[in-house]
Amino acid sequence: MRGAESASVRVLGIDPGSLRTGFGVLDAVGPRLTYVASGVIRTQKGEFADRLCEIFRCVQTLVVQYRPHEIAIERVFVNRNPDSALKLGQARGAAICGTADANAEVFEYATRQIKQAVVGSGSAEKAQVQLMMRSILKLDGPVSADAADALAAAVCHALRGRVRASVLRSASRG
Repeated sequence: MRGAESASVRVLGIDPGSLRTGFGVLDAVGPRLTYVASGVIRTQKGEFADRLCEIFRCVQTLVVQYRPHEIAIERVFVNRNPDSALKLGQARGAAICGTADANAEVFEYATRQIKQAVVGSGSAEKAQVQLMMRSILKLDGPVSADAADALAAAVCHALRGRVRASVLRSASRG
């Protein structure tokens, strides 16, 4: 299966938030993961609807720029504050809508599931996730907590075997 070795799948990971939405892009070729880009969409303080529009537009721009094949996004967890959970859910919805033109499947992962996949503990601290992203993706400089969480979602997705299956499907088509 020589074609499967060269097929690459680009994954966009998203860590949604109404003030800061992290994103991370990586390429997966078989078991090898290669860092492409990461960062944070920082919305302006102000009307909530305007912030949602900003998340939507910025994610659309990321989709055009990086052309992901698959998207991994953190699932909303119910926090102690229902208003915060609702806002997080709305930000997540804006981000997912921003991916619509990617023609890519969206995969959802619980926070604990992502941390378990990349750190080995579902209750890992943010600093541990940041450290593991630097280690797994061989990053030289620091990575913000939000970007690290988004990269972790992408890595979790890749490690779950979904990317490998997609690579094999692409190779058999080509």
